[in-house]
Amino acid sequence: MTSAQARDPLASRAGWLRRARSYLRAADPVLARLIDDRPDFDPGAWMTRLPPMDLFGALLFQVTGQQLSVPATRRTLARIQAMFGGRLPSPAELLETDPGELRGAGLSGRKIGTLRDLAGRLSDGRLSRDVLSGLPDDELMAELTAIPGIGPWTVQGAMLIALGREDVVLPGDLALRKAVRVAYQLDHLPAQQEVLAIAEKWRPYRSLATSYLFSAAFEPAGNA
Repeated sequence: MTSAQARDPLASRAGWLRRARSYLRAADPVLARLIDDRPDFDPGAWMTRLPPMDLFGALLFQVTGQQLSVPATRRTLARIQAMFGGRLPSPAELLETDPGELRGAGLSGRKIGTLRDLAGRLSDGRLSRDVLSGLPDDELMAELTAIPGIGPWTVQGAMLIALGREDVVLPGDLALRKAVRVAYQLDHLPAQQEVLAIAEKWRPYRSLATSYLFSAAFEPAGNA
């Protein structure tokens, strides 16, 4: 990063977006159309609808949403926030909370066990949020998926939300698979491996490409 970029992070971000969009347009004609249809698209806008989240909070959010619809996830998350003064708990706070109260908020016993395991590792030093946040994607994935109940989709979502990783795709996300089916005019719902194969040409900007596909699926062109 140059000194000018350090002084003006917004200008640096705008420059990155220009480069990434240009790369994706050249790499994939489907994305070229989506990008051209959405000249004012802000790929980070959707995250402003989420509560502030560090890595633990993002993992809590992702675990909460496993096998739930988006509305059900939001309701459960709101109940959890209400238990902690309108915010998400720290690892220590979650460990101090009676599991029965968490079940009352809508978490299953399995999800509570996963979150308590994660919180315990972060609290006793087996895991460090600072160290985890600095790990390459593959090493971070290996560390976190060692915890029962945390799979690749959970970690990938946390990478996007909490860490802003630039080359993440969510092949297990049903909404993304549906968006790929529509955008690429497939006659079937693509499997995870098919999504990954399509996304290979998006590297190293798979996060941005994913954001455009979500936008195309949920927002009419011109309103993005």
